Amino acid sequence: MTAVAEHHADVSGGWLRAATFGAMDGLVTNIALIAGVGGGGVAHRTLVLTGVAGLVAGAISMGLGEYTSVRTQNDQVAAELAKERHELEVNPEGEAAELVAAWTARGLPVHLAQMVADVLRDNPELALRVHAQEELGVVPDELPSPWTAAGSSFVCFSIGALIPLLSYLLGSDSLWLALGIGGLGLFGAGAVVARFTANRWWSSGLRQLALGGFAAAITYGIGTWIGVGIS
Repeated sequence: MTAVAEHHADVSGGWLRAATFGAMDGLVTNIALIAGVGGGGVAHRTLVLTGVAGLVAGAISMGLGEYTSVRTQNDQVAAELAKERHELEVNPEGEAAELVAAWTARGLPVHLAQMVADVLRDNPELALRVHAQEELGVVPDELPSPWTAAGSSFVCFSIGALIPLLSYLLGSDSLWLALGIGGLGLFGAGAVVARFTANRWWSSGLRQLALGGFAAAITYGIGTWIGVGIS
């Protein structure tokens, strides 16, 4: 019987986390922003302008933040890999002994651990890869791309932030319609994310809806309080 290869989701590429966080942040940010200024009783034009400004500013901020975060993380990994490469060059026996100790501590027979460590000692590049996985928890040639993370975050934030603005852009003046559409967006985004996890779609959707609803309620209350106070 031929074995069927298992295919797993890409959990190290950086795009899924950035896309998920971007979409959720875009939704929650603009839903809360619209609720806050809408609660303050501002004019339709001002509310739309505020929402669009929040979309643009937030998308740029998210993209730059993701790029900087992932780039910094990769630079740190590169520095650690250079240090590990140097240690493998000057002390290959000691590095091999580290692997043997780590593997035997996990239950691997000493002779087998030593055999594998000896093979790696004669292959510096493979040894570097194994040490990186064992000591740093990373695969050197599978680091996330900062550009991919930035692009995913920018695009998904923009899409998420646009959803609660749709009804206003189409001519509606109803704050509650806009918030309702935003709520559907939150639930839908949570349900979509559940496809990449083991969570139930409805549970994930309700969780995101509850979190976004909480944020909107707080900002609406603050907006209403300030609007009454300065009217």
